[in-house]
Amino acid sequence: MPRPRWFLLCLVPCANINLGVTSMTRRELLAALAAIPLLKAAPEAPIAPVSIAKCGSYGDDITAKLKLMFDQLGGIEHLVRNKTVTIKVNMTGGPENRVQGRAPALTHYTHPKLLGAAAYLMGRAGAKRIRFVESAWATAGPLEDVMQASGWDVRTLESAAAHVEFENTNALGKGKSYSRLKVPGSAYMYPAYDLNHSYEDTDVYVSMAKLKNHATCGVTLALKNCFGTIPASIYGDDAGADEPNEKPTTGRGAVGHTGKRQPSKSAPQELHFGANHDPGYRVPRIVADLAAARPIHLSIIDGVETIAGGEGPWIKGVRTVKPGLLLAGLNPVCTDAVAAAAMGYSPRATRGTAPFETCDNTLLLAEAHGVGSTDLQRIGVRGVPIEQAIYRFQA
Repeated sequence: MPRPRWFLLCLVPCANINLGVTSMTRRELLAALAAIPLLKAAPEAPIAPVSIAKCGSYGDDITAKLKLMFDQLGGIEHLVRNKTVTIKVNMTGGPENRVQGRAPALTHYTHPKLLGAAAYLMGRAGAKRIRFVESAWATAGPLEDVMQASGWDVRTLESAAAHVEFENTNALGKGKSYSRLKVPGSAYMYPAYDLNHSYEDTDVYVSMAKLKNHATCGVTLALKNCFGTIPASIYGDDAGADEPNEKPTTGRGAVGHTGKRQPSKSAPQELHFGANHDPGYRVPRIVADLAAARPIHLSIIDGVETIAGGEGPWIKGVRTVKPGLLLAGLNPVCTDAVAAAAMGYSPRATRGTAPFETCDNTLLLAEAHGVGSTDLQRIGVRGVPIEQAIYRFQA
């Protein structure tokens, strides 16, 4: 039987096509996304609802939109009241890296207006402390300095709620020691990860990501955002052989991406060192390990303005896009599954299929760890339906 036209439109990469068409039903969407050969879904993987909102620009009332999304998820007061909330933002690469000369927040960084809106709403909901964290590229200096160099108004962020803090988690930072977070069950790459204290010294952990592709992992969403938690002081190219280097000046290519060296001996060592040097194998598994070791309670994804084709301006051929979307969810795998579908991809696609042409699917690896489900038929979507939110990233 010949396949209907909508099926072909969903699966054939087309430039400048927004597939959020009213003629596509949810059943048709699910059928199209399920048409690619997939692994069997994990029937017992946890699920949680995901909210989608349209947001045409950063000039919109982002606070009101985010509040509605939180309400659609059941509210956040029970999650944050009297709690310390740690928000891992996405500031990949240095602030000097620009796409077409544009501010990083308009391309590959999460936008400070989203940070401010989240902090304000969490403060109103009773959060005791809100801490913004990121492992800033090639430095252990104050995160506030990196934010200011990126054009952000740090004072405005500080005033969004009571007791707002900032920490660069690329090294020891303000803590006295690193926190060792163990991977439950059978780890893929490392039995445990030594991280900045902020990732343990918290009650609620939030991944605030950008809706974009990734050269190594296909997509970088709530899960992949957390690769940036591992400190370069221990996992960096210039990390100390025995002890951390508290003044890192490089990335994590040799340890994380290619496995050419072990992290500092002070941290747990790679389980099968030398067995695989493929970044498309290694990085997705590190990310899945981290998602199991440091559970994510809330995911927020900025898809208002972003880039397609890669995670930053150092990737040849990246282009600016405006999906006009915000997503939020209470399970990172479920949230990423909905986000991947909104990008025009099957969240259950395997290696060799877009966007995972040269890598394993991080979402499926996290699902196998028991973190969450990628099955769109089990995930409740609130707000804008997926079929009305699709913005095809594949050109």
